[in-house]
Amino acid sequence: MFLGLRPPTFDPLLCALGCSTISPVKVSVLLPAAGSGERLGRGPKAFLQVGGKTLLEWALQGFDWADERIVALPAGKALEEPGLRWVRGGSTRQQSVFNMLKIATGDMVLVHDVARPFVVREAVERLLEATRQTGAATLALPVADTLVENLHSDYGEVIPRERYRLVQTPQGFRRELLWKAHLAAQAASRQFSDDAQLVMALGHPVALVEGDRRMFKVTYPEDLELAAGLARMWPESQKPQAQD
Repeated sequence: MFLGLRPPTFDPLLCALGCSTISPVKVSVLLPAAGSGERLGRGPKAFLQVGGKTLLEWALQGFDWADERIVALPAGKALEEPGLRWVRGGSTRQQSVFNMLKIATGDMVLVHDVARPFVVREAVERLLEATRQTGAATLALPVADTLVENLHSDYGEVIPRERYRLVQTPQGFRRELLWKAHLAAQAASRQFSDDAQLVMALGHPVALVEGDRRMFKVTYPEDLELAAGLARMWPESQKPQAQD
């Protein structure tokens, strides 16, 4: 759910020129996949295999409905797949997203980390509706664990978890808004860890939308074990649906 927004609606007039099966406007999905995977220590994370597919392949499968999918790849990598576009990634995630934005044609863009290989369709639908209404939104989760300050390796002050959320991807934006945010960040020589922060730096609010814990981020070696288990039981309902 998302607070302060109308229930999801579908406007057939917006689909007069064609649209995806779950969004009434043209959607471009941007997948930065040029990271080195330093924390995992097993090379570029996007090309690690889980359940017989790479993390990138899992993520691409989850967005098979999109009008346009663009991937930012590291040096030495290329993709040859019908309907899929790719660019060379930058030295930072922010630069990789900018490179993809330059060729994106959708009215709306979703930016998704390939390190989150399992894409839950219902969560994406909630995000698309929030983005359509507000111009900028991100998936997020409540904090389930107790939060404390690390006080020189001792148990410090307890931080009220109710006020905080764990940010996930995808994050959704009107394309022109995100483009403007990236240009402003470049002009100010500012780097951010996600695109929501770029948009907020313009003074534009970013809506928080209910995420899904299955869309966790593969960061450490033990996360691969969790991903392998989830891959074995990934429901058919989350796999791409046949298009008419």
